[in-house]
Amino acid sequence: MDDEDIEKVLFAYLKKKGFWQTERALQDEQIKLSSGSQAGTALSRSERGPALYNDGYSKLRSWAYSSLDLYKHELLRVLYPVFIHCFMDLVANGHMQDARTFFQTFREDHELLYLRDLQKLEGILSPSHLEEMELARSLRQSKVNIKLCEYSYNLLLQYLQKTQSFTMLEVINEHINFEVTSGQPVSISDDSEVMALVGSSRDIAKHVNQKEVRWGLLEDFEERLEKTLSDSEKAEGENKDNDVDDNKQKRSAEAGKQGISSKKLKKDKVVGAIGKGVRSETSTVSFAPRVKPELTLPIMPTEVEQSILDDLRNRVQVSSTALPSVNFYTFVNTHNGLNCTSISYDGSLVAGGFSDSSLKVWDMSKAGQLVKTASMQGDSESAQNDHLLGSDDGNRSYTLFQGHSGPVYSSSFCPTGEFLLSSSSDSTIRLWSTRLNANLVCYKGHNYPVWDIQFGPFGHYFVSASHDRTARIWSMDRIQPLRIMAGHLSDVDCVQWHANCNYIATGSSDKTVRLWDVQTGECVRIFIGHRSMVLSLAMSPDGRYMASGDEDGTIMMWDLSTGRCVSPLLGHSSCVWTLAFSCEGTVLASGSADRTVKLWDVTSSNKTTKMDENKGSSGNRLRLLKAFPTKSTPVYSLQFSRRNLLFAAGALSKSC
Repeated sequence: MDDEDIEKVLFAYLKKKGFWQTERALQDEQIKLSSGSQAGTALSRSERGPALYNDGYSKLRSWAYSSLDLYKHELLRVLYPVFIHCFMDLVANGHMQDARTFFQTFREDHELLYLRDLQKLEGILSPSHLEEMELARSLRQSKVNIKLCEYSYNLLLQYLQKTQSFTMLEVINEHINFEVTSGQPVSISDDSEVMALVGSSRDIAKHVNQKEVRWGLLEDFEERLEKTLSDSEKAEGENKDNDVDDNKQKRSAEAGKQGISSKKLKKDKVVGAIGKGVRSETSTVSFAPRVKPELTLPIMPTEVEQSILDDLRNRVQVSSTALPSVNFYTFVNTHNGLNCTSISYDGSLVAGGFSDSSLKVWDMSKAGQLVKTASMQGDSESAQNDHLLGSDDGNRSYTLFQGHSGPVYSSSFCPTGEFLLSSSSDSTIRLWSTRLNANLVCYKGHNYPVWDIQFGPFGHYFVSASHDRTARIWSMDRIQPLRIMAGHLSDVDCVQWHANCNYIATGSSDKTVRLWDVQTGECVRIFIGHRSMVLSLAMSPDGRYMASGDEDGTIMMWDLSTGRCVSPLLGHSSCVWTLAFSCEGTVLASGSADRTVKLWDVTSSNKTTKMDENKGSSGNRLRLLKAFPTKSTPVYSLQFSRRNLLFAAGALSKSC
């Protein structure tokens, strides 16, 4: 028997005994020896001509597309990292014209999933750009981690051996790590989870995600409200019981006279018991653990607590069978000048930030007071929606706040609606009083545009996100930031407070979401999985789960305690600009540039989380409850009121 026959027998024996790890290790060693034995004939990277890259990739591409359908989607995952590294190798070797031709020839294969990255890489015009461009530098310094089943992995190795594609082999060995799994190929629906950059960033994420996150709710405030609310419900229950007893006597007397059965009384009791059971079952907040605040929280005024209690008493229970009502505020005639909207917690105030550096606030309690002037365009050719949203002073229907020197990109109301924050391209944050209609403070700290601003759940504290790659925590009474969170590799595009105020989450153009401890400023979670910039975040009311939406329209649900993705959600066809949880945490609302508001059943995902963790499954999906399409209005912001009414806002787009 020659060496080749011996190898076949050895591989057959290992496969029969199930020693697949030994088999794979032997195959890897064989490839290394094969490439080493060809060292005399194989050219060094700098000596290889462009034709070797072009021919090698073209043949690999043809082979992958002609593979069996069962394994094709796995093998196609290898093409994108090979493609970009072939392109960058050609650039590094000085073959600029050949690199451009190669890029344009094969880019169409990858535009569906990686359009944004391709647009950036297209700007590489010289070898120096490989070091100057952050994306290119990150790709060349890291490796891509790809999951393949054992059979797909063997097919790839056999192809590289038989065709002696040494150029492709070197690119794959240097830039790709394979995670080989036994059994059937990974589902094509899980493609978003099977390929990710590894190396320094992945190692850091694994280390960071081992830290403890205490995701519960604040013990003092929550317990005080629950006690007050339960006492109130008990008192109401006793009054109802007394009324029921009186009604029983009356009904029984009438039943004796009229022969009416007492079954209806029993039915009323059963219905009441079921109603209480549904209410307690749909709410996840009451089961959340309690934690202590790390920040010194402001004392909440008695009238504010009373208002919150009134809202809790009158809250409508939302679930998969009882969907919320949606109140949509549409801005018209904005002439593409509206950058952001925000809605107060009770929906009474609506704010809009504009490109002309202005901030406008509409008081919805005055929405019925139409402007008395004859002109339907308001003052200075203002938008028609100013009239539609009501009158402020007889001349215009809104309160105008001026002070920024650049476009306003974000705004946020405090929980009471008394204060309003705005952030701008002028790198400042401004605090406004909605009662005095005046600017109170200008906060300076960022060096570049501030993309997002969010008040904390209890007011006083707020957090900002900027183009300078940092997020900063502020308090209303200090003009300098209290904490600076640095770690993202690109713009921080969105921020969100945790329900207990002990953590904040940041979403970035580097396609990651991070969770930060507000006391130490330390990153305690890194969530990796998005394929484009993260534009929106939302925290569940119980503090355990977080939803994030990106530029491609993908939403991901994360478990903060484990750092894992509970359920990726593929539903929107464009950017997800806003997310919001219902007060019980049972329904997630999403708003998108595709001009729809969608409601998702969160409980269908969370109930099976523990089973999925035990099984190692990641195929769980959120269930779409309902989609609310608008005529032609992209959805800018969503806000659940404390009574579970869903408010939404957006600008009418004439280009639709």
